[in-house]
Amino acid sequence: MEYVALVTVLILLQLFYLMGRVGAARVKYEIDAPAVTGNEIFERTYRVHQNTLEQLMIFLPGMWLCGTYTNSTVAAGAGVVFIIGRFVYSAKYVADPKSRGIGMGIGFLASVVVVLGALWGVVTTLM
Repeated sequence: MEYVALVTVLILLQLFYLMGRVGAARVKYEIDAPAVTGNEIFERTYRVHQNTLEQLMIFLPGMWLCGTYTNSTVAAGAGVVFIIGRFVYSAKYVADPKSRGIGMGIGFLASVVVVLGALWGVVTTLM
């Protein structure tokens, strides 16, 4: 489970990075809090951060349950794929929101792996 813990820390560092990008965009585009609109690039940067938070509500518990009940190496590996997917999503979304699909797809597949792995592991443990 150490790899799952390590990947969790990496995911949190990525979230800090995305949060920092929102703060920097606020300054650059002069968007005073609490406003979340006013410049298209700021809005995209903000949405990347918010969408990542939304995805983490599914991914993190799934990764920990998959790691606990199925295979921690698979769970951690899916976590690395998730991180890559979020970086791709971020770059594509800020450049052109219509191009975000590949990054979203990578992260979604990682989420499916850990959630189904968790389900499988818990059900087989109960049996």
